[in-house]
Amino acid sequence: WIGIFVLYTVHKGQFNCPGGGLLHSYLLGLIILLASIICALSALVYVSMQGTISNPGPRKSLPKILYTRLLLYFPEFIWAVVGAVWVSDNSVQCEKTVINGVIGTVIASWIIIVFTVIGVVIVFDPLGGKKTFYLPDGVSRNLESSQSGQLLYNVKSSATRVWEKRIRLLCCCIVQDDDHRVAFTSIAELFRSYFSDTDLVPSDIAAGLILLHQEQDKMENCPKEPEEVLCHSPSSPVTDDLDVELENAAHYMLFAAAAYGWPYYVYTNPYTALCKLNGDCCRNRPTDSDITGSDRHNFHFGSILKITGLQYRDFIHISFHNKIYEIPFFVALDHKKEAIVVAVRGTLSFEDILTDLSADCEDLTLEEVLENGFVHKGITQAANYIYRKLINDGILNQAFTIAPEYKLVIVGHSLGGGTASILAIMLRNSFPTLRCYAFSPPGGLLSKSLADYTKHFIVSVIVGKDLVARLSMPNMEDLKRRIVRIVANCNRPKYQILLRGCWYEVFGGDPDDFPTELDGRNQDALTQPLLAEESLMVHRSPSYNALEEEPHLNSPPQYPHLYLPGKIIHIVEECSSRRLCSSDIKYTARWSNETVFSSILISPKMITDHMPDVVLKALTSLSQEHGSCLSC
Repeated sequence: WIGIFVLYTVHKGQFNCPGGGLLHSYLLGLIILLASIICALSALVYVSMQGTISNPGPRKSLPKILYTRLLLYFPEFIWAVVGAVWVSDNSVQCEKTVINGVIGTVIASWIIIVFTVIGVVIVFDPLGGKKTFYLPDGVSRNLESSQSGQLLYNVKSSATRVWEKRIRLLCCCIVQDDDHRVAFTSIAELFRSYFSDTDLVPSDIAAGLILLHQEQDKMENCPKEPEEVLCHSPSSPVTDDLDVELENAAHYMLFAAAAYGWPYYVYTNPYTALCKLNGDCCRNRPTDSDITGSDRHNFHFGSILKITGLQYRDFIHISFHNKIYEIPFFVALDHKKEAIVVAVRGTLSFEDILTDLSADCEDLTLEEVLENGFVHKGITQAANYIYRKLINDGILNQAFTIAPEYKLVIVGHSLGGGTASILAIMLRNSFPTLRCYAFSPPGGLLSKSLADYTKHFIVSVIVGKDLVARLSMPNMEDLKRRIVRIVANCNRPKYQILLRGCWYEVFGGDPDDFPTELDGRNQDALTQPLLAEESLMVHRSPSYNALEEEPHLNSPPQYPHLYLPGKIIHIVEECSSRRLCSSDIKYTARWSNETVFSSILISPKMITDHMPDVVLKALTSLSQEHGSCLSC
């Protein structure tokens, strides 16, 4: 607006050229139109800043202003069309500066309109208020309530279809078959059931995460009880066992990272990776190893060789084939540890994400081990695919024919860690000495009985506040409840929460002490939802009640509690100075249990702690520290 106003003012007396009259009218109309839009947006901003998240009363005039702004899109669109017609008219012979200014104005107008339309399409909720409709538990399901039941069914079906369309749109670039369609429906049902009982927008969730992080930091700064900080003595057998497992984990993490291929190698060596890989691309592929899938220019296999330090002849089978429920892996001979290593790749494609999100539970029945156990459906199907390749295609037989005295070790990171764990369970009976190292596996993986069974042969390694290791549907429901509670009862406007939260996340400092309605309430009262909290959570919704009531014994929940596999090593970062972390980062490791990961922790490092290079760095640091202690 300022640019157009200056252009109009400077050239006000220079519109006598051919076509200048239309130009004068266009610029004057555009100035008035943009001034009206700026006033509407300013009113929107001002009104939006009033009240709190759970007190929308001061914002009751917002819909009228929003629709006023919407109506202004029609003259804005018409004016953009007029400007485009004028710019394309060759009969206009005004000053070149004026013409260029108008061309820039027209282009900017169309860019704004296009991005606004895209934003509306993304943000618009086709369900509207219907998404928060739920039947009360007290309504009997008889003929009199059949109409309400049908309405509830229609609402749920509509919500599932909306989520399914969104997922299809996101995955429009991949080839879709029957497996994809089944996965889309399953994932859409998961998102529908999770988001249908809350009245939160993305900025509410962001504010909730900021408040939870600051509340969490305040709790961590409190002095701990003496028994909470006790650790094992250096000479205890538990610590010795931990040191051995850390050394093994540091070694096998190289294989898990190598499974990612060239993306990981380029990510960790951004300046030299391409040059090194280009030097190897002209070599012939190894004749002794079986490679399936696409690996143009030999970049994937070249990266695996660089990361692991193995030779061509050490690889038995390499698969780069990637579809939903079918993930890449390789089988290699590790002469240093005298092991046949099966390394499974983690999430690196849209197909892998669909496998991750297929979070329904299914039974895994193992003969002579357990009657049954629940497992993550998508990851189990990926493990079944690799199991069939290893056994039916004779890959493991070929490996043990070459090295019959070697032991079998299965490794993987993230999705690969979860797949490796379930694959290890499937192969355990055939290979009793099998070992599995799961790095940062997903939290919602195995039922309690299976998790306890795997403690004999699986070791999970978790770094810091890794989000993925804490991901499960019960934990997500718990996070949703905590967000709703802390957001609904904060007495500050949302913009203040977001601004102060951004400052805290970027520059640090002391956590803000936001006053809430929770202050001053006794412990018994904290178990009951407040009125503001109930306004953001639909009454009688399944996920809301599931956190307060025990599930009925006769009807198991759709998403039962699932846990991390095996024994768990938890690695925590320590700062070398009291306030600011220096580049010399130290890590400590300890044995942990699954209850430590029963809640999602909010932290700027909750994503980076999951990255394979961070896990490898932490394990290498601990392994080198232990080696230096032994040499001393």
